[in-house]
Amino acid sequence: MIGIVQPAQAKADLAAGRLGCPGCGGVLRRWGHGRARQVRDHGSMTLTVRPRRARCQDCGSTQVLLPCAVLPRRADTTAVIGTALLASARGVGYRRIAADFARPVSTVRRWVRSVRGQHTEWLRARGIAWLHQVDREVIATLKAAPTRLDEALSTLAAAALSVRAHLTPYVPPWTLIGRFTHGRLLPPTRAG
Repeated sequence: MIGIVQPAQAKADLAAGRLGCPGCGGVLRRWGHGRARQVRDHGSMTLTVRPRRARCQDCGSTQVLLPCAVLPRRADTTAVIGTALLASARGVGYRRIAADFARPVSTVRRWVRSVRGQHTEWLRARGIAWLHQVDREVIATLKAAPTRLDEALSTLAAAALSVRAHLTPYVPPWTLIGRFTHGRLLPPTRAG
């Protein structure tokens, strides 16, 4: 899977042969589409996503070009899941979050429980890595937070705001966070 921040630009890059295979570096070419699916956004809004597929000319591997506004194998957008995680990190219970977002309690509980320990540290490290590339001075301004998850999400938010300020002012912060985390704001789910 390749995370795409700007789908229209990715489509043009793919058509022009400017996208490289993450495995071997060969040129990716169009190779149909993935299946269409509905993804829930905030409120009652839904997005229909039908990601482009690409195949490497050299090694033959295939890739799905998935917009970073959604996570692989998830029924909710990156913004919905991220906002729910942020609420949890700041002390809101998963039952209240589920009620506020009109999502099943079991779904929100699964999101919250999946982001612990090593994954939380990995999220924070992704934010630091992006800040290191874009604006190192911001790292010194980061403050300790009450929870490690709050700290990780605050670091990712700082990185998203820095990237918006320097490179892409029109891309939503949660979409950038989806890009920074390679679609793994939540740990990957198993296929099947």
